[in-house]
Amino acid sequence: MTSVSKYRHFLTYGLSMALFLIVLRWLELRFLIIHNAFAIYAGGLALLFTGLGIWLALKLTKPKTVIVEKAVLVDSAHFLANEEALKETGISQRELEVLQLMAAGKSNQEIADQLFVSLNTVKTHLKNLFEKLEVGRRTQAVDKARKLGIVA
Repeated sequence: MTSVSKYRHFLTYGLSMALFLIVLRWLELRFLIIHNAFAIYAGGLALLFTGLGIWLALKLTKPKTVIVEKAVLVDSAHFLANEEALKETGISQRELEVLQLMAAGKSNQEIADQLFVSLNTVKTHLKNLFEKLEVGRRTQAVDKARKLGIVA
């Protein structure tokens, strides 16, 4: 036991010096943080807004619509198209499809869904059909197309 009491002063001195060095390092770190508080704050904000900008850019650049190209099969047994009348009136193939679906009693939205186009595209085709057939209403267009032999 005498050997432990002999080195007790060295152990106490060594532990106190280690504690003193730890306190000095802590104060130095605290001083650096306080001294550079604005730079740390600005850097944190820069990292936050950089992350927010990247997230927002990824959200905004994702495509919101998916384009689906699909062939539309029209049953030719129901419709008899007079090719001469089609050339005379200048009705395009897509307008003919719209006219055939309109003659089948489909609404504008149903035509758009079946042809995979927007409702505005269907309305544009109908407007063009009315001009080419020189009519003002859907029923008149279907009636005139039947008389010309474009639809059955």
